[in-house]
Amino acid sequence: MALQKTLKDKVTFTGIGVHSGRETTVTLRPAEAGTGIVFHRVDLAPAVSIEAIAANVVNTRLSTTIGRGGATVSTVEHLMAALASCGVDNAHVDIDGAEVPIMDGSAAPFVAAIRRAGVKILSRPKKYLVVKKPVTVADGDKKVTIIPSRYFRISFDMRFNHPAVANQYLTMRFDEEGFAAAFAPARTFGFLAEVEMLKANGLARGGSLENAIVIGDDGVLNPEGLRFADEFVRHKILDTVGDLTLAGYPILGHVKATRSGHDMNHRLVTELLARTDCWKLVEFGERKGDQEVAIPLVVPDLAWSKG
Repeated sequence: MALQKTLKDKVTFTGIGVHSGRETTVTLRPAEAGTGIVFHRVDLAPAVSIEAIAANVVNTRLSTTIGRGGATVSTVEHLMAALASCGVDNAHVDIDGAEVPIMDGSAAPFVAAIRRAGVKILSRPKKYLVVKKPVTVADGDKKVTIIPSRYFRISFDMRFNHPAVANQYLTMRFDEEGFAAAFAPARTFGFLAEVEMLKANGLARGGSLENAIVIGDDGVLNPEGLRFADEFVRHKILDTVGDLTLAGYPILGHVKATRSGHDMNHRLVTELLARTDCWKLVEFGERKGDQEVAIPLVVPDLAWSKG
């Protein structure tokens, strides 16, 4: 049977927030089964705890922000994707500021930190949110749908009206090891004109070529270039994985997204959870006589393709 997991040990990392520009230290700690992922603003007195669930999302502009009682933690999506990539269902996240560090702009440093801590299997079964009927949210030319599937899949159609960025499409079947290798390293990106505007409005204060791909009129400005030819769409898939973890359970369903972002991802999770006839919670097993025995849930190879 698929069992819940947590960290074997605690691990700490420090970095700056991409929007605040402030240095923040984060410590991941083990948690008991059934805890979920809980952020703790330890810089506040008393500390404020915020569950990483859709009901606590308070802002989706440029990143996903969760909050409770006036306390917030922003840019949680990369860390949440990394936890999912490592199979971690339960963890305490102590943070001494209001924004998760951006690190190198991807989820790879978080995956590395979690692997340093190690992962521990707990005794309680994991529950999966299994999609039974399609759910769609749309806003103009933005659309995201989730349909039934045996696996957690994401197909993303990325379109930008910019001469330096071609339209990109990619489909992925989620697998922990494959995601860590092929999607977690994909960095966040932005257009030079937008970055300058954001900084003028007090945002992206910590953004640089060290933690984001910056696109000018003629192409990528980062001297090292891209990590993948289609790094942009891979990062959009990374963001979608992180945002969908806020459903509170790992999802079995196929997400089909066109020009989606944090807001549309959150709207999809909210709409899905509200439509209780469209999903069910399942613990996976099979019958052998009168006994239920465990069966593997996810085929361990990564299946993704272009086009």
